[in-house]
Amino acid sequence: MDLYEVFKQCGAVTTDSRAIRGGELFFGLKGENFDGSDYALKALEAGAAYAVVSADSEAAKSGDLRVIPVPDTLKALQDLAREHRERTLVDGKRLTVIGLTGTNGKTTTKNLITKVLSARYRVTATEGNLNNDIGVPLSLLKINSTTQLAVIEMGASHPDDIGRLCVVCEPDYGLITNVGKAHLLGFGSLDGVKKAKGQLYDYIHTHDGSIFLNTDDPVLTEMAEAREGIKRIEYGIAREGVEILPASGEHPFLRMRFPTLLESRLVGAYNATNVMAAVAVGRHFGVRLEDAIRAIGEYIPDNNRSQMKRTARNILIEDAYNANPTSMAAALDNFSLVEAARKVALLGDMRELGPDSLREHMDILRKAESLSLDLICLVGEEFGKAVANLGRRTNIQLFNTSADLADWLREHPVSGATILVKGSRGIQMEKVLPEL
Repeated sequence: MDLYEVFKQCGAVTTDSRAIRGGELFFGLKGENFDGSDYALKALEAGAAYAVVSADSEAAKSGDLRVIPVPDTLKALQDLAREHRERTLVDGKRLTVIGLTGTNGKTTTKNLITKVLSARYRVTATEGNLNNDIGVPLSLLKINSTTQLAVIEMGASHPDDIGRLCVVCEPDYGLITNVGKAHLLGFGSLDGVKKAKGQLYDYIHTHDGSIFLNTDDPVLTEMAEAREGIKRIEYGIAREGVEILPASGEHPFLRMRFPTLLESRLVGAYNATNVMAAVAVGRHFGVRLEDAIRAIGEYIPDNNRSQMKRTARNILIEDAYNANPTSMAAALDNFSLVEAARKVALLGDMRELGPDSLREHMDILRKAESLSLDLICLVGEEFGKAVANLGRRTNIQLFNTSADLADWLREHPVSGATILVKGSRGIQMEKVLPEL
C-alpha cells in the first residue's frame, strides 16, 4: 500500500488515539514506556481511516485491511513527511522551507518570523515547540495546497539531532538564533553545542542554500566563516544602526527605532535579536519594513515566554518555560535594568548541565546576588548545592520544589513587587504564579 496515497486520502495525521476526530491516518509510535501500536485498533474504532503500526505488533496480525505494518513507525512518519515536503509545489516550484534552531529564542523567533511573513504569504509553521523527531514531521505534514512558505523549528539535545531533522525537512534557508550553554549533559561542552547547531549550516552549505546571519554575534559569524563560500544574508543591530530604547515603568516592553518606532509586547532587550531576525527574513521575502514592524507589534507572547503581567498585587515577568545558563544570565541582566521599588527573583534549577551544573548554578546565584534584590527564592537540588557552597544569605529562601515555594508564598505573601520567574521546564515554576 502506497503510504503517501493513503495520506493524501486522509489529509491529516495523528499520533494520539485520543485525538481522533474522524478520517485521520494514525501512527502508532513507540515511547519509553508504551507502544502506540497497541492503541491502533482503538484508533480505528474511534474513526481513524488507517493505522500505521509496528510489523511485530498484535495490531499487525489483526487482519484488518486498514492496518499498515511497517518495520519502524517513526521512520515511516519521517519518510512520509519528507516525501510530502518534496512533492509540495508553489506555482510549479518546490516549496521554500526556512529551518531554524538555536540555544535560546527559537520558538519566539519562529513565531515572529511567521507573523512577519504572514503579512504577505500563507505560512505553515511549527506549532508550539513541536521541534523534535516527532514534531518536525508532524509540522511538515500540516503543509497544504494553500501553503506558500514553511517555517520549521528544530530543537536538539544530542549531537546528531539537527542533522537528522535537516534530512527530514530539507531546508532551503537556515537561521541559528544563538549558541549558548544548554543540554551540556548531551552535548558535552559548549564546543559540542556549536558543532550540533552548526549541522544546520552544514546542510545549507552542502545543498547550496542560504543562511540568515546575525553579524552582531561573533560565535555565529565564526561558524559561518568556517564554512567557506556559504551564502549569507546578513543582519544585525549594529550593522543596521537600530536603537534599543530603554525600558521603564511607563514603557516596560522592548522598543526599537529603525528609525520607524517598533513597540513590541516582548519583555527584555535580549529579544531584540529575535526581532531583527524576523525583520531580516521578512525583508528578504519582500515584506515591507512598516508591515513587519506592525506585525511584530501585534505579536503577544504566551506559554510563559517573555511575558509581563500585572496582577492585583505585583508585576510579573514570566519566563518560566525553560532555562539554561545563557538565558538565565540574559534574564537577570534585563531584570537589572528594570526600574522598580521592590524586586524579587524566583529561580528554578537549570537542567541537563552534567558536570558543569554546580559551577553554572553558582555563577547564576552570584549574578542574582549582585543585583541587590529584595528577595531571591531558589527552587531545586542544584541551586541547593550552590547555596551550600557559597553560603546562605539573609535574602535567600531555598525550596525543594515549586510546590513548596507556592506554599511558602501563600503563607508569606509578596506585594508591591516586580517579580522575575524563571526556571527549566521540569521545575514547573508556573505553579507559583497563582500566589503572586
